[in-house]
Amino acid sequence: MFVLELSYTAPLDAVDAVLPDHVAWIEEQYARGLFLASGPKNPRDGGIIVAVAEDRARIEEITAGDPFVLAGVCAYRIKEFEATKTAPELERYRVTPG
Repeated sequence: MFVLELSYTAPLDAVDAVLPDHVAWIEEQYARGLFLASGPKNPRDGGIIVAVAEDRARIEEITAGDPFVLAGVCAYRIKEFEATKTAPELERYRVTPG
């Protein structure tokens, strides 16, 4: 499981110009079962995505295709973790310690 932190690297008007394409890209990742939760940070200087994938290389490949990245308006920080405890709805992503 991964926590993806987006940090804007451009003014909000430049971010907003690409926002519709970014939202469409986000929807594609949900449809593929890769994203579990997402939204803007408060204050709005980026966003957070909780994602699942087979490995970090796959996450790096996915984030490289984000229209925000392609337009140069954000950078990603990727943190991988093992979900050893989850809500029942996320049980299939749980990892048994050990």
